This record gives sequence, structure tokens and C-alpha cells, in this order.
Amino acid sequence: MNMTLQGGRTGRRMNEGSREARVSLPPRRAWPGQLALAPLLLTATVHCGAGTTSHENAGESDTDASRGSMLAASECTPGTSGNPIVAGWYADPDIKIYNGVYWVYPTYSAPYEAQTYLDAFSSTDLIHWTKHSKVLDKANVSWATRAIWAPSPIFRNNTYYLYFGANDIQNDGQLGGIGVAKSNNPGGPYVDAIGRPLISKFINGAQPIDQNIFIDDDGQAYLYYGGWGHCNIVKVNNDMISLDNSSFKEITPSGYVEGALMFKRKGKYYLMWSEGGWTGPDYRVSYAVANSPMGPFPKAGTILSQNAAIGKGSGHNSVVNVPGTDDWYIFYHRRPLGETDGNHRVLAYDRMYFNGDGTIQPVEMSSQDNFCDGNALGWTPYGGTWTVSNGRYATQQNPDAKALLDTHFSALAYEADVTPGASGDAGLLFRVSNPGAGLDAYKGYYAGIAAGSDRVVLGKANAGAWTELASAAATIDPNVTYHLAVVANGDRISVYLNHSTTPILTATDATYASGAVGVRAHDSAAAFDNVKATKPPGVIFYADGGYGGLGISLNAGSYTLAQLNAAGIPNDWMSSLRVPAGWTVQVYQHNDFAGTMWTFTADTSLLPAEANDQMSSVRIFAP
Repeated sequence: MNMTLQGGRTGRRMNEGSREARVSLPPRRAWPGQLALAPLLLTATVHCGAGTTSHENAGESDTDASRGSMLAASECTPGTSGNPIVAGWYADPDIKIYNGVYWVYPTYSAPYEAQTYLDAFSSTDLIHWTKHSKVLDKANVSWATRAIWAPSPIFRNNTYYLYFGANDIQNDGQLGGIGVAKSNNPGGPYVDAIGRPLISKFINGAQPIDQNIFIDDDGQAYLYYGGWGHCNIVKVNNDMISLDNSSFKEITPSGYVEGALMFKRKGKYYLMWSEGGWTGPDYRVSYAVANSPMGPFPKAGTILSQNAAIGKGSGHNSVVNVPGTDDWYIFYHRRPLGETDGNHRVLAYDRMYFNGDGTIQPVEMSSQDNFCDGNALGWTPYGGTWTVSNGRYATQQNPDAKALLDTHFSALAYEADVTPGASGDAGLLFRVSNPGAGLDAYKGYYAGIAAGSDRVVLGKANAGAWTELASAAATIDPNVTYHLAVVANGDRISVYLNHSTTPILTATDATYASGAVGVRAHDSAAAFDNVKATKPPGVIFYADGGYGGLGISLNAGSYTLAQLNAAGIPNDWMSSLRVPAGWTVQVYQHNDFAGTMWTFTADTSLLPAEANDQMSSVRIFAP
């Protein structure tokens, strides 16, 4: 088996400068550093299109949600078909439902001089999207010349309105600001409604951009807007094209930069906004809750920020409630990890959950794809010809066909439904780096199943050299779907077949600390479905700053130095950590919970100098 993967050295710490598969299974073991897990929930695999039959193990059940990433395949439901949701560079999405159809209006993300129009996208199911080109063009707005931004739609007076910013004015002497266009169709064309900006001056220090229109239950319309760190609200008259100029009020919450959004749920008013710099990785979404649309809006917390494994620069959002439910989704833009151009932003959405008291849980960026939308956006092929067919990502027989997601996982739980061909093998790539250097330059790990040799294999590649780490006999039929899962936690790697609670393969190897995930077919036709990568449950400790180097996950508990070592964590090793919402981590300088203690309640990309590489024991508290 010639595995040709490649990658680079991890950086140092930032402050240092048709049969059920029949297998002989080894004794059950817990994930490294974790408590023993309960059995998995096993259900039939569901493909989004016609496909081959899947054979799953039966007779076991799941009573522990800690293995949520290892659930059986998902159906074609909103949020399961991967991000980005549409092709092209877009940002600042706002979403409305018109006559049972979801409409997303984003900024065309390009240099300002090229931002002369707006596209829209519609969907009946939040899965399949239709593009509507140039619903608003500067040709229909006499005063707009460039930088047409952040459209905000609304329907009233039997008319579709679209509020937008244009020209990015820097002072009151320049022509531009916030405009309003109208149409008799949600797909446009929209034309300027008043022949001039609706708001053309700086009021209360707010640059007139990033407008969001909201109509309350009593019929009063409000416009929330503002850049340069100031947020205003103003009442909009019933004609929707004029303002109550006496009602301007500054409502700037702590941390506000731009991107205001208002929505209402269960009688409460939620103001959302973006913080950080729009070209930087620190762009993020925070929110406040009030009893009135006018505020006040004390900051309640940050709910969306970059995920170093999936995407950066996440912000300028909107939300939508599925009619007749309490299901909510947050639409936003983010920048793929491999992109450095500030305008290279894509549209994404994820599920948004509320707590019982009305506060919002932090949003988990997702990295999954069941190909129900009929495309493979976000995937980059390296060798072979890849297509989406019958709701699966497939390739014909090729000496070595790979496709990767722009991700960077260290500790991870990774799974997919894999359908191998009659020869060769097919499976999952993880911790892969340097993919663009050619097939013989890859580095990374691979877990695959082979119908030709009836076995499961785990190995690693280094510039064309393949090293097998473990293998096991298993009856693998061609053109039959199997569920394959990998858990990589620090240097401990486990491979699971068909939802078994016991790994069929285990290995200890720390050659590659982090990298991309993907799929591979070696000398085999293959198809893949229900691909999903997540971080394991618990707190993840990283060897390097910026969530770099080897990552190891620990559940709640108290860990002496001996217990940390047993989990794969050396003494005085940790430089950054990711902390789930509501969890508390107490890091101790010495063994047995002695010496200086540092407390962490949120993700920390680089520990303070005095705490860096000082962990000798730790206590972890879950909510």
C-alpha cells in the first residue's frame, strides 16, 4: 500500500519565539485521558440519494451523549450539508422568509471598487440554494458608486425593501451612507426608492453602514446601524422610506464595532453585533438581551468566534427561526483557514441553541458534509476525479485519489460512511499537511478498509514512505457501505468499524500533531457520505500557543502529574487550551494541586508568561 501524504513541522510555542463486517476485536479500552464510554447508538445509515446498502453492527445502545460525534448518519436536514453553503466570496448575510422561501442577501466580498451590486440566494429547505444575480445594481442607484454593503431585507406595504450601505463615506462631506431600494419581487430588480441616501451623515459618531431593519409586533419599524464603534437606533415611518428624525438614539453596547442585528424571541429583544477587525481572525459575534427595542443592551457574552480547526474571521451575522418551531440558525461569514485575502469570505450557517433562561449557548462551528445539497463546496481534490452523485462524494478507480477539507484538527473525532470498490482500499485522512506539494510530498495519517484483502489498516505517510501502524482482519465487501471512525487524542489513535464501542485498531504515534482531514481512495473506486469531524468532548490542552502542536482532551476530574502522564501529557508542557462553555479549569504549578493556581473559563490561545509550560496537575469542572 503506497500512501503518499506530506506536511510540515509544527511550530513551537508562540512565546518561545453485503455481510455484516466480521472482526476479531481487541479488549475494550477508554479513549486516552477519558473515562470509559457507554455503548453507541446504532441506527441504519441514511443516504441523501440512492446508494448501496449499509451493514451495521446491532445489539448495542447508547446511553452517553459524550460520543455525540460518533452518532449514526444524519438525514438531509438543515445544517448537515456542509459550509460554505454557496460558491463564491460573500459576507454580511441577512435572511428573511418570504412565502415559505428563505432568502439570503449578502455583500459581494471583493475590493470596494468591485462591490457595485448585490446577489441573493433562495432556498425552500435551507439545503439547496438558487442564485439570483445582481438583485441590486449601482445602475439603479444614482448616488452609489462602490462599496455596496450589508443588505437588510423586509416586506411591507405589499413591497419588498432592501436597505444597504454604499460608498464607505469617511466624513459628512462625502456622498453616501445608508440607502433603501424597493421591488415587487424578492429576487429584484431593486431600484432606489428615494433618489438619495436615507442616512448620509455621522450621528453620535456612527458611520452610516451595516443597517438592520426590524419591525416589532406593534408595527413600529426600527433601523439599527453603525460602524466605527457606535451603534444607533432610529424609528422608521410606516412608508419604510423615511425616518422619525427625532428618535435617533445611541445604544452602543460594550465591545461593539459594527454589524448590528435585532430579533425578538419570547418577548425579549436580542441585539447582536460584531467585534474585532473584519480582516482578522478575531472577528466575532456578541449579543445583549433587553426588555425594549430601545435597550439598554448590557453585553451578555460572545457566542461565535474563530475555530482554529475550521474557520476564522467569523462575524456579521443574522438569524432565522424555522416557522412553527423553536429551531434557530445563525447565518454568518467566515474565512477559510488557508485564505489570507481579507475579502475571501464565505457564507456559512450553524444551529443556534437557547438556554432555559433565554441566554444563547456558544455556537459550535461545524465541519461535516452529507452531500445532500448535491455539491462538494469546501473540498479540494488532490488526484483522481471527484463528483457528487446520489448524495455521496465519489471517485472512480485511480492509483491515489484524495480530497481534503480546509481544516486543522489536532485532537479529533472523525467519521464517515465509506463504500469501497473491489480492489485497493478507501478511508479517512487526518492530521494531513502540505497537500499542495504533490502526491509524493504528503504527510499524515490514514485509516482505511480494503475489500480486496479483507482488512482494516492504520498507517502514516512521510513524503511517499508508508508505515503501517496497525491492521486487523475484517470481512469487507465491495460496494457495501461501512461506518469508519477515528479518534485521535494526543498520540493515542483508535479506529472504530461499524459503530462498535471497541476499537478494531489502536496505535500510539506522535509523528503528526495536527492537520487537515479528508478522504482517500487508493487503487479503488469509492464513495463517501456523512463525513463529520469534531473535537473530542472535554478540555483540550495544546503543546504550543495558538492551539498548535499536539492536542489532548481531558474530561472533568482531578489529574495529578502521574495521571496527566498516563493521558499523554508531559510535565510543564501546556501553552494553550480550549475550554467548553461553562467549564472551569484550574491549572497548578506543582504536582498534587500545589503551588500557584491559574483559572481558565474560556479558550486561551496563549497562556500568560508565568503560567506557560507550568502545568503539573489540573482540576477540571463541568457545569
